[in-house]
Amino acid sequence: MTATTISTRRAFRFGLLAGAAILLGGCASFSPDGGLSSVQAISYSELGKDVVKIGDDQAALTAKARVDQLLRKPLTADAAVQVALLNNRGLQAAFNELGIAEAQMVAASLPPNPTFGISKLSGRFELEIERQIAGSLFALVTLPARAEIAGDRFRAAQLRTAEAVLKLAADTRRQYYRAVAANVQAGFFQQAKASSDAASELLKRLGESGGVNKIDQAREFAFEAELTVQLAQARQQQRQERERLVRQLGLWGDELKFRLPETLPALPRLQSAKAIEAEALRKRIDIQIARADLDALAKSLGLTQATRFVNDVDLLGRRTYDRGRVINDHGHVEREASRSRTLELEIEIPIYDFGQSKVVLAEQTYMQAANRLAEKAVNARSEAREAYTSYRANHDITRQYQNNVLPLRKIIQDQSLLQYSGMLNDVTDLIADARSRILSNVAAINARRDFWIAHTDFKHALIGGGSAGGGATVTAAAGDGDAGGGH
Repeated sequence: MTATTISTRRAFRFGLLAGAAILLGGCASFSPDGGLSSVQAISYSELGKDVVKIGDDQAALTAKARVDQLLRKPLTADAAVQVALLNNRGLQAAFNELGIAEAQMVAASLPPNPTFGISKLSGRFELEIERQIAGSLFALVTLPARAEIAGDRFRAAQLRTAEAVLKLAADTRRQYYRAVAANVQAGFFQQAKASSDAASELLKRLGESGGVNKIDQAREFAFEAELTVQLAQARQQQRQERERLVRQLGLWGDELKFRLPETLPALPRLQSAKAIEAEALRKRIDIQIARADLDALAKSLGLTQATRFVNDVDLLGRRTYDRGRVINDHGHVEREASRSRTLELEIEIPIYDFGQSKVVLAEQTYMQAANRLAEKAVNARSEAREAYTSYRANHDITRQYQNNVLPLRKIIQDQSLLQYSGMLNDVTDLIADARSRILSNVAAINARRDFWIAHTDFKHALIGGGSAGGGATVTAAAGDGDAGGGH
């Protein structure tokens, strides 16, 4: 074997090793945080909250300590959102889904695995050993394009995980306001019931002395009985709303002893709406996801069009060693050995389908995604306008109850009580005014609750994370003219 042949083989092997090093160097690798860094950035910029993937005991203990610290004080809306982001197991499952997507991206960026084979055939006088290696050249050539598409899909998966974070935050905030409103209503009915009990006891004594007739007594007792029912309904609603909040927060055991405030937050200053449609199109996470999916499909369509006439190309290398025994002309047994190398190229050519079906499928999938993106853009503009309209209307309604309706109802009931004490009217008018005040107070509580839910909807209509219209729930005495009240 000449020196030139040896150097040529060495150069060829060095070229193969260098090419493999280049391919492996371009492969994607796992990130230390499972791809969560972009999700954390979105969560902090849009919500001002932290998200953590709990993957070991230390992370679990740290998150638990943070949750316990937040639960020691009466829970605020911001604290409830932070507890949910740290403690909700459904969100942790979304983080696991992101880890799965990263693993798929890394796998897609790796070169195709070669196939190794070895066979041995032996007889009395013969021995044949064959070694072969086969690999897909088609997969190797298209590896950069497929790796880029996989990277785009992983970035879309990151956006979907961020959307799950925003959705959990929005749902938790809405449920927090419902739970607090149910607390406020239950407390209000409890106070009204105490006042009604005192008035009923007074009327009972007056009735025994003949100062009040039986029909006025019956009206007051019916009023008290109705109020007892309303209080029971309010307490049931309170328990239901609290349990729904518990599920959002992911709490159990001793954590269920957390406290909620006794009142809803006061009305903030009204936000102005400047270019809300443009802001929604720029920041909405679902639109970013649709754009990322569209970019990945565009690259996939380009790869499909470029490879439409070839389905697969395989390269196979084979090396064979034969050894046998033969008898020569002189009657002696001699051994013969031979070695051979074979290089085969297999190309699958579509005879019945020249790739047209793949191209049409890719084109239609791309156009479907493009149309869905356009639909999302139209819907985002409309949802932003609708959310602001609801936010503004609920702000005005709540302020009207706070500044006008409730003060006037208090004046009416106070004057009615004075006139009843002066024997200028009977108990019927007093009960009617008390009922009206109860209804107004319950409606005012619901209006403030609905405002804060509309406030949440407006914020998330601009950044994404899902929206829930209205937020009003059927509450005790909200739609019944026979509500009870207190004196």
